[in-house]
Amino acid sequence: MLPATPSRPFGAVLTAMVTPMREDGSVDLDAAVSLATHLVDHGHDGLVLNGTTGESPTTHAPEKADLVRAVVDAVGDRATVVAGAGSNDTLHAVRMAEQAAEAGADGLLVVAPYYSRPSQPGLVAHVTAVADATPLPVMLYDVPGRTGVRFAHETLVELAQHDRVVAMKDATGDLYGAAKAAAATGLAWYSGDDSLYLPFLAHGAAGIVSVVGHVAGPQLAAVTAAHDAGDHARALEIFLSIAPAIDALNGRGFQAVAAKAAVWSLGLIPSRHLRLPNVAASDEDVEAVRAGLAAAGIAGVLSA
Repeated sequence: MLPATPSRPFGAVLTAMVTPMREDGSVDLDAAVSLATHLVDHGHDGLVLNGTTGESPTTHAPEKADLVRAVVDAVGDRATVVAGAGSNDTLHAVRMAEQAAEAGADGLLVVAPYYSRPSQPGLVAHVTAVADATPLPVMLYDVPGRTGVRFAHETLVELAQHDRVVAMKDATGDLYGAAKAAAATGLAWYSGDDSLYLPFLAHGAAGIVSVVGHVAGPQLAAVTAAHDAGDHARALEIFLSIAPAIDALNGRGFQAVAAKAAVWSLGLIPSRHLRLPNVAASDEDVEAVRAGLAAAGIAGVLSA
């Protein structure tokens, strides 16, 4: 683990954790605690709960709070727990933030309001309302491919003046823009794309909020350590070794589905069930995920 510092306020390696569910669709808190413990035991400085990969659009307020509380109780003394507070309803996002704080979260992930596509002043007002609602530090989340709106450079400069806005999870794919915005704002920048982690580090990123981290936490930690030590050839070697797993968990765009298939295949959760409109990976898709894990040298895949 890399401890939290001003330059890495949430640590370096975090995974946007899936929310385990039973076959009847109920949240499996025991499985969540087991998975969270495994991740923290294997290279993670922190976890992001109730994000898109955690099926936040289809889980409800009490479930979100119970999940945060259970994971904080299990690993909160060893890892940073960041809770999603994302909605296109600002009052709803504020309440999510308040409930996450009450449940013991260490920070908040605040995505741009999706679908409604607010103006840049609207983005500022939304984030400010959520950040003002609790004393928790905030990681912004810029993912225009899902939200339909991007944080403008000037908006980030303005939001960075808020004492509790400290970081950005960047899933824009714009490395040049990220480097300029990080320099202008002083925010800690986290890659939101597994495939771009190494180039993000080269552009000054603090760390990653990952999907492949479900199965490759130690490797991501090793990439980070090698890059920090200036051994860029070693960092590249390790990074390329997990490329098949990165492709398997991200290549089709259904990260929650593939990530659940992966951790289920490793025996880390008992079910690969998801809530509609997502459906569990097909047997064919599971085999593709398993092939990616095997090609990346990730052992422990169970037979169906």
